[in-house]
Amino acid sequence: MQPLLVVDAANVVGSVPDGWWRDRAGAAERLRDALRGRDEEVVLVVEGKARTVCSVEGVRVVAAEGEGDDTIVEVVRSEGAGRDVTVVTADRALRQRVRALGAEVAGPTSVPRR
Repeated sequence: MQPLLVVDAANVVGSVPDGWWRDRAGAAERLRDALRGRDEEVVLVVEGKARTVCSVEGVRVVAAEGEGDDTIVEVVRSEGAGRDVTVVTADRALRQRVRALGAEVAGPTSVPRR
């Protein structure tokens, strides 16, 4: 089964002070586009003003209705059984939650930004 990569868009985008706060949706779209072409199934979880970002070939975008962390945990729980799952985030509490479900974690610098 294809590995699953779940990316915490807000956390990854927010890890570099490049003016992302002026255009949150645009920053999430640039991240989404940089994630295309990977070998894993890629899920990008967006929240807040980035909820308008759409999926593209190779990257499925999931808009969190509430907290992005809860949505990430639900994606790992519902889609991670029987496969390798990596969650990209620097959020310590989220890292603990997804590790408890058997996922690996990686920091924001593990994925391209552009």
